[in-house]
Amino acid sequence: MKTKAFQKIYTHIENVTKATCTIEADGVTNDEMAFVDGRPAQVVKISGKNITLQIFPGTQGIATDAEVVFLGKPPTLKVSNELKGRFFDAYGKPIDGGPEIEGEEVEIGGPSVNPVRRQQPSEIIPTGIAGIDLNNTLVTGQKIPFFADPDQPFNQVMATVALRAEADVIILGGMGMSNDDYLYYKTLFDNAGALDRIIAFINTTENPPVERLLVPDMSLTAAEYFATKHNAKVLCLLTDMTLYADALSIVSNRMDQIPSKDSMPGSLYSDLAKIYEKAAQFPDGGSITIIAVTTLSGGDITHAIPDNTGYITEGQLYLRRDTDIAKVIIDPFRSLSRLKQLVIGKKTRGDHPQVMNTAVRLYADAASARTKLENGFDLTEYDRRTLDFAREYSRELLAIDINVDIDTMLDTGWKLLGKYFTKDEVGIKQEFMEKYWVGSAT
Repeated sequence: MKTKAFQKIYTHIENVTKATCTIEADGVTNDEMAFVDGRPAQVVKISGKNITLQIFPGTQGIATDAEVVFLGKPPTLKVSNELKGRFFDAYGKPIDGGPEIEGEEVEIGGPSVNPVRRQQPSEIIPTGIAGIDLNNTLVTGQKIPFFADPDQPFNQVMATVALRAEADVIILGGMGMSNDDYLYYKTLFDNAGALDRIIAFINTTENPPVERLLVPDMSLTAAEYFATKHNAKVLCLLTDMTLYADALSIVSNRMDQIPSKDSMPGSLYSDLAKIYEKAAQFPDGGSITIIAVTTLSGGDITHAIPDNTGYITEGQLYLRRDTDIAKVIIDPFRSLSRLKQLVIGKKTRGDHPQVMNTAVRLYADAASARTKLENGFDLTEYDRRTLDFAREYSRELLAIDINVDIDTMLDTGWKLLGKYFTKDEVGIKQEFMEKYWVGSAT
């Protein structure tokens, strides 16, 4: 071992795999950063003196006598107001041509918020997307995923949420993005004049996959700074968590760990929970809300990644292509916000719960009518009305391109109910019927 400028330097590597290397070293801590043959790496396992490092760019060409330099600290990010309007790589280095950030250097990947510092979520986060705000209302401090097939326009939905959401700071963590998607976000934010409240940490398909493991922690470290130091309402958008989990799998497999379900590491649940549990609403007013995309392979909701995600998060938003209207919608049956009851009818109009529940019930009746039709049974006149209602409901309220305020969503709901059903079929409380009913049927 040699020492130079207080850094520990080793020149004998015991073992090299496609993503990791192992050396003997003293005084090294878990998650500590290092450089192996000039390539950034991080300690992922300590067994006595045997230290295993994951090498982010990969190990190809690294010799057993390559120089290993430990930095004596885990990954860090400099935080300040200068982060706003900037795009960074997985290491927190600018990729937008701007200057380096000046600010306080803080470690990433720290523990989640102490429960005694959390407050029950109580503030609504409007997104402008009717399928979310009407049926699956989001709340500050919530953690919720988008489940979507890889060919669905989840990046467009996330970008719309970023531009429409009433939040002080929007942080985008992009993992495994194509260059087209990266430029789409950057151009859209710039053209919309929204860069002053956007911060992005981007790993593209051209970057090493293992670097994706840094992106959520970088994003959430920035989120914690603004939420706790500036009492800001922060919305953190993470896409795609399936590619993040794939990177976890790459490292664990190269460390010869026994894989769990679907070739995922046995630590998948805790790895995901460490990220999602950063969502919180603080007593002083700041909050971190996490919306994360989890792409599905062939729509398989039972795969280990969405399965574990569902145990941690507070609901899910499910994208589905509606063939009747040829648009992607927020599926009202498979989507759920477990915290919406904290705000609907309280921070929104009093008729919100009634309109939401009634519309979904009648949409379910339409699904039953469609099943009857597909199986060759005759439809009743009521069945036909529910099918007409469902098509218009999907087109005007569930489609992801419907961007209106919540009061307009509710007024649209009343219009559709009155157009296709009688008061008795709707069954909403009399006090709301007297105030909002617009139908001619009785």
